[in-house]
Amino acid sequence: MALAKVATSNMGRLRMNILLSAYACEPNKGSEPGIGWNWVKEISRYHEVWVITRANNRKVIEEALRKEPMPNVHWIYYDLPKWLRFWKKGQRGIHLYYYLWQIGIYFVARRLHQRIRFDIIHHVTFGTYWLPSFLSLLPGRFVWGPVGGGERTPFEFYSFLSLKDKIYEFIRNLAQRFCEFDPFVRMTARNATIAFAATEDTARRMSVLGCHNVKIFSNVGVEEALCGSQKNYPIKTNKIFRIFSIGRFIYWKNFQLGLKAFAKFQKMYPNSEYWLIGDGPERRKLENLAVRLGIRDKVKFLGKLSRHNVLEILKSGSVLLHPSLHDSGGWVISEAMVTGLPVICLDLGGCTIQVTKETGFKIPANNADHVVNNIVEAMINLARDPQLRHHMGYMGRRHIAEHFCWRRKGKIMNYIYCDVAYARTK
Repeated sequence: MALAKVATSNMGRLRMNILLSAYACEPNKGSEPGIGWNWVKEISRYHEVWVITRANNRKVIEEALRKEPMPNVHWIYYDLPKWLRFWKKGQRGIHLYYYLWQIGIYFVARRLHQRIRFDIIHHVTFGTYWLPSFLSLLPGRFVWGPVGGGERTPFEFYSFLSLKDKIYEFIRNLAQRFCEFDPFVRMTARNATIAFAATEDTARRMSVLGCHNVKIFSNVGVEEALCGSQKNYPIKTNKIFRIFSIGRFIYWKNFQLGLKAFAKFQKMYPNSEYWLIGDGPERRKLENLAVRLGIRDKVKFLGKLSRHNVLEILKSGSVLLHPSLHDSGGWVISEAMVTGLPVICLDLGGCTIQVTKETGFKIPANNADHVVNNIVEAMINLARDPQLRHHMGYMGRRHIAEHFCWRRKGKIMNYIYCDVAYARTK
């Protein structure tokens, strides 16, 4: 009998004890905290779950549980001693703190495992392939991921980078390759019964590390309530063609390329605007570039907004432009798609998995100048054809509901758990 069929047939009666490692885990958040929270929520629909997360997350978690209890979840809060916590302030030393945190939770998990005997041990956050999970040292079936981080800026785009950014990119790539030689990272890879990579690039690196069973599984998900009904979706009649980009203002998000493309497009379609949501060290640079391109009055920098406000504002838009150079996930893409926006993105990383030819335009990242022109062409096609925008918006909502809804992802993970459990008993 095929494993998938066994998993399906056993799903209703095979209830297991699951241990989750979720350093980042917070309700009503995107990115890593949202990944941790939603995996806990969905896995607990089928199994008894123990979660090890940071003590810093406790307050928001307990507030959320008062509104929506999870009776099958047991929370274990752990942080390093206070004299070590200065490492995690901002981005300084966060990876070192996380590494030490992983070592600390191993001893907590080992004591738990001796008492409970977990059927499956699953690492969910941080979702980075070049950092180890010390829970892989525990006896039993270990599930790793989805994790990302194997993506790199294509060399063809280095002309868009400053000298400082080129140096940072070089150091980043060198550090990742160096971390691949960490024996504990390789141990994590070898001990994984099954490993999930968020992108093809990461899957290749995980195979190099020694993973013998790697599958592609996006780390992006959307709550079921956001997917909504796909029927009677209205055609947007915005008089202004409004383009959105969302994310931290850092070099590899590549918003400078978006501004250059919009400057060309705006000359042909003056009744258009470009709204950028976010903040970061590149903001002044981007504002100055908008001035130099002569489009400052057409570009709005809205700053950092709450996820709820972002979702509301997106409803007034015409298209999401996501020119990022190496995103493993790209949560803003799925969130734009559930609000009915077509997507223009580079054919790189997690964007490739989310966007299809029916939901947007994936621009080949083969030449920086050609990419700008191709983005402009995609904008023109969408601006000229409201029906195309409507069709892509509708198909995007449907695509997310069918493939990226957290409820569906939870069911898939449950099938996988059952396969893993069945393989153990063969």
